[in-house]
Amino acid sequence: MPRRTAATLATSGEVLRLIRSGEAVTRGDLGRVTGLSRPAVQLRVGELLERGLVVERADAPSTGGRPPVRLEFNASGGVVLVAALGASRTRVAVCDLAGHEIDGREFAMDVEQGPDVVLPLLMDTWDELLGGRPRSMVAGVGMGVPATVEFAQGRTESARVMASWTGVVIPPIIRERFPVPVLVDNDVNVLAIGEHRGAYPDLDDLMFVKISTRIGAGVVAGGGILRGALGAAGEIGHIPVLDGGDVLCRCGNTGCVDSVASGTALLRDLRARGKAVTTIADVTALVRAGDAETMATVREAGRRIGEVLAGAVNILNPSVVVLGGDVAEAFGPLVSSIREVVYRRSTALATRRLRIEPSRLGAGAGISGCAVMVLDHVLSPEAVDEAMTVSALRPERAASG
Repeated sequence: MPRRTAATLATSGEVLRLIRSGEAVTRGDLGRVTGLSRPAVQLRVGELLERGLVVERADAPSTGGRPPVRLEFNASGGVVLVAALGASRTRVAVCDLAGHEIDGREFAMDVEQGPDVVLPLLMDTWDELLGGRPRSMVAGVGMGVPATVEFAQGRTESARVMASWTGVVIPPIIRERFPVPVLVDNDVNVLAIGEHRGAYPDLDDLMFVKISTRIGAGVVAGGGILRGALGAAGEIGHIPVLDGGDVLCRCGNTGCVDSVASGTALLRDLRARGKAVTTIADVTALVRAGDAETMATVREAGRRIGEVLAGAVNILNPSVVVLGGDVAEAFGPLVSSIREVVYRRSTALATRRLRIEPSRLGAGAGISGCAVMVLDHVLSPEAVDEAMTVSALRPERAASG
């Protein structure tokens, strides 16, 4: 292992990072990698053991004599609470510190009921899923919501989408019951994070496109989620298409791809053509039955989405475009049309190695992405070190008081 300077790897948080990554799994490894003295390593490992973030295993391979004690990240040392909200369905879960779901629940819920209804229901569900675990085990909360989010503040900003949520800063409301870090992002960003970490960890550039009731994208660039200056990156649903006409979009503009090619638009257009459809499942049945008019409508939606994605591919040059959401998952003709237009309209270099694939994780990417988002924060070296400092100050304050 390469030796690193003690100046950059001297904290307990960095020691935890090395143990989690497997770069150092014994006290001897830590000393060699960080340059820390044996007492300094012992101190930092002791702090991590005391907080339950690390456990010792006496099964490390021996090179002669007593085998060294192996250090292992303790995924069961805490939990994170996560929720992936959709326009009509929500998934809520409790995950361990490795992001694995311990218990979860999925149910129909209209987010337009507003935060006064939805947030208490989420928190009550988390309490139920915790079971006998104390709230002190909760390390953080991660949420994805179907709206534009100012990420740094956790504030929902969409004036016409989730209208009753406009301007609501979610983290302080959650922290009243769970006083831990609370991270909130839009739903497609957390899907992109989950798909990237769970299915494409070796790729640095990915675009996740959700085609469902609405259309949106989450972009992973250089290995991390691309949010832009305030969190509005990826709103491809509000890019106009050439023949979008004067169809009013929920954003207030006309001719946006969301207004003419989303699941909502498909249902509206097919009903206008006299088709008895109320759900995407009804449209799927017509496609499977070979209904020519429905097939043409679905293909046209795919063409329009493809036009927008071709521009995005030219700008971002992702390695893979992942198509998710119930509309993308239901309609092969739509996906075929998207592929055809993207490969025809994007530049040759941008598409030379481009893959356009269906989501491998499906709806599970939302829960996984929420967990990864909050765990990357609460287990970062900086956050761990800050928590250590706060814990050390509490006894001193109590004694002085």
